[in-house]
Amino acid sequence: MTSTRTLPTTAVGLGLRRALLGPLQAAPAGDFDFLECAPDNWIGVGGRFGAALRELSARHPLVCHGLSLSLGSTDPFDDTYLRKLRRFLDEHRVPVFSEHLSYCSDDGQLYDLLPIPFTEEAVNHVAGRIRQVQDALGRRIAVENISYYAAPYQAMPELDFIIGVLAEADCELLLDVNNVYVNAINHRYDPQAFLDGLPGGRIAYFHIAGHYDEADDLKVDTHGAAVKPDVFALLDDACRRFGPRPTLLERDFNIPPYAELVAELAQVRDVLAGHAPATGRHARA
Repeated sequence: MTSTRTLPTTAVGLGLRRALLGPLQAAPAGDFDFLECAPDNWIGVGGRFGAALRELSARHPLVCHGLSLSLGSTDPFDDTYLRKLRRFLDEHRVPVFSEHLSYCSDDGQLYDLLPIPFTEEAVNHVAGRIRQVQDALGRRIAVENISYYAAPYQAMPELDFIIGVLAEADCELLLDVNNVYVNAINHRYDPQAFLDGLPGGRIAYFHIAGHYDEADDLKVDTHGAAVKPDVFALLDDACRRFGPRPTLLERDFNIPPYAELVAELAQVRDVLAGHAPATGRHARA
């Protein structure tokens, strides 16, 4: 397999969106350190979009965040898709592939990320499916903690469910900091205690994003707004606990001018740099 790249712990990244292809290709060095794409939307794409992807991934590390494996489902995996996915990850030397800790299919695609029951049976089921994917892809993957608004069944706390899956599957965690904040408000738990309980050694990278304030006690994860100060503060807390990790700024809707995204990335970079070893800070200065 083609060797992958590595990401510095203080790297900042942007989502690869077709609407941003021009600015991303023209970006000067230092605007961002890596890109993230959903391989479901890029596998097999040719023409000018495929050429742009190849050009960008040749210049910048590319991480991949899947949308359709439906890890919590009972539907069998599409082996043909897994083979295509492995080729895509190898071709672009992808350092991290992640998927959502959720399900999105039931005898067909549901086009939504639905929460898995927090039970011991579900831990074993999902962990087994993650191991299948890891065997098919020839690499460990990361799973992302999702935002959710109603839980189908909770025999254990969300934190214990996530810890159980990570241990049983021997996989990594994509820690979505905004999702921790949103869930903590909506489901009335302490985000600091949630972070305290996570196995920091398994965290591959962070996501950070904006959300919509429906009410004081109801937040909606949208990826369609600037990151809130409270979420930046929680990112700072996560870095204090675990050290800095590569951090991806998600913006899927209401995409602002590219310069605004770069300014927001600079805020993310400042948070990460504040927790980097002194030698790392001096080397970059």
